[in-house]
Amino acid sequence: MELTDLDADRRLLDLPGASLLVFTSTGCASCRWARQALPRIQLPIKRLCWVDAGYNAGLVARYEVFHLPALFLVKDGHFFGALHAPITHSDLVTAMGEALLRPAEELP
Repeated sequence: MELTDLDADRRLLDLPGASLLVFTSTGCASCRWARQALPRIQLPIKRLCWVDAGYNAGLVARYEVFHLPALFLVKDGHFFGALHAPITHSDLVTAMGEALLRPAEELP
């Protein structure tokens, strides 16, 4: 699912279950790799939500994205923060579990 500055808030608030919000850019080699790898990794999420950082400066600013790719966990409209982990199954599952132990916040 592709999200933009215009629709991200409403869609993330309405989507049930866990979503992995991923900021990428077409000029970033690591981002291109992440776009290929993430859909193949069996994660405990309902969906991947992609944001093109080059075209959605509002979301980049609100989520305080400083490096790409940047991953955030959103579940049932609640924000559980950034995931700082390598893009591997075990590392992401561990990071997601730790994120869900934190208090939920409102979307930025």
